[in-house]
Amino acid sequence: MREMTLNDLKRRLERARVLVVGDAMLDRYLFGEVERISPEAPVPVVRVTREEYRLGGAANVALNAKALGPGVMLITVVGDDEPARKLEGLLKDCAVEVTLGRDPKLFTCVKLRVIGRAQQLVRVDFENQPDHEVLADMLTDFARLAPQYDAVLFSDYGKGGLTHIPRMIELARAAGKPVLVDPKGDDYGRYAGATVITPNRSELAQVIGSWKTEAQLKERAQRLRESHRLDGLLLTRSEEGMSLFDAAGHLQVPAQAREVFDVTGAGDTVIATLASMLACGMSLREAMPIANRAGGIVVGKFGTATVSYEELFG
Repeated sequence: MREMTLNDLKRRLERARVLVVGDAMLDRYLFGEVERISPEAPVPVVRVTREEYRLGGAANVALNAKALGPGVMLITVVGDDEPARKLEGLLKDCAVEVTLGRDPKLFTCVKLRVIGRAQQLVRVDFENQPDHEVLADMLTDFARLAPQYDAVLFSDYGKGGLTHIPRMIELARAAGKPVLVDPKGDDYGRYAGATVITPNRSELAQVIGSWKTEAQLKERAQRLRESHRLDGLLLTRSEEGMSLFDAAGHLQVPAQAREVFDVTGAGDTVIATLASMLACGMSLREAMPIANRAGGIVVGKFGTATVSYEELFG
């Protein structure tokens, strides 16, 4: 691909379209003051002064892609409840298009975080598994929509919304689309044929075992990549930056975080940036340093957050 100027890239991003599929969540924050310990148990008493809702999971991934300029569609399954309506409203406010599968038996996934003295004191999760019939409808929606997009991103949080991901990957690749997966669990066989997967260190260690040397990591990562027919495996390594394993070998870029305030959602920012750049026609090796820079910016922000085009390239 020829070298692009920043103006070229901005125009390409504005024309690009990214399809995000996966487990959307609603992040609810309760902020308050901590002035005493409860007489009932040795826990702090938080006097709540502010409440805030943010997009989480696949919805945060979609928001991160949208922040860079592309048109974005999110396909996800939610319940028929108030959190689902709140989630849909937030997506609309951010100009993220959405195709929602509604399951009346499902509790829309909510992560409630209580914050006191600028620290997270507790997190409470509300969730259950979606119905199989709703997931089958989701596959039909995907088959119809995928050919209209320049890149397909799967955000797997292990909540059951990606039961049909092997077939979805097959459809997207048959349509000539780059496919990116943020994986979960120890069965990466379900992601076979994807363009790239983006595990962090602990996620990859669940699959290939812990490694003692870089040589051992390279050998195991390449074996995994080849056995699952992946173009690339991008390992995010926190303070050690990122490592890309592909057919050309191994490429590493150092971390760029100036100050780490909160790592929540950093992986969402990385894969959303990577997908946006691939949607513009970049290769994995061209997109990787940009995604690394985006991750370095977002960890300096509180909670799930985004990086704008101006922050990334300004």
